[in-house]
Amino acid sequence: MFSVGDNIIYGNHGICKIEGIQDMTIDSNTRPYYVLKPVFENSSTIYFPVGNETAEQKVRRILSLEEIYSLIREMPDEDTIWIENENERKESYKNILTGSDRSALVKLIKTLYLRDQDLKKTGKKLHVSDEKFLKDAEKTLYDEFVFVLDIKREEVIPFITEQIEINTKKQEEGDGIV
Repeated sequence: MFSVGDNIIYGNHGICKIEGIQDMTIDSNTRPYYVLKPVFENSSTIYFPVGNETAEQKVRRILSLEEIYSLIREMPDEDTIWIENENERKESYKNILTGSDRSALVKLIKTLYLRDQDLKKTGKKLHVSDEKFLKDAEKTLYDEFVFVLDIKREEVIPFITEQIEINTKKQEEGDGIV
């Protein structure tokens, strides 16, 4: 299914390069494993069994450049997804983080960012779990932007802001969307 040299997103480990395939013996069972190296964490190595459906469900493909620009164009119109019930919210947000829907990830970031801004106006802060969801969602999405766009992490938000401004200006001028 995957080839040595492929770049993928593996679970919450982020973008990984498939460095190789090697046989490993675990519990007297020898089988081939993919050897993954996270591109933003050189010190770790991840192994997952070739042909293991559960492990392969954690694999997502990396967005293309066109898909990133499309995602940015849609950001201003994305709805927020705040859920009042804390347990339901945690479950829903956890599913978004482990899923492959980048639009849902954008909605999660937007929701928690706006919630944080509203709370700050009253001298309050996000709940610790919501703060962690926001940081994890930003890391997941922004790392993908860094990798595909070949920019630095600190350039992601200015890049997104600039693209949204360009698209807004084009729409106002009647030229359509970039």
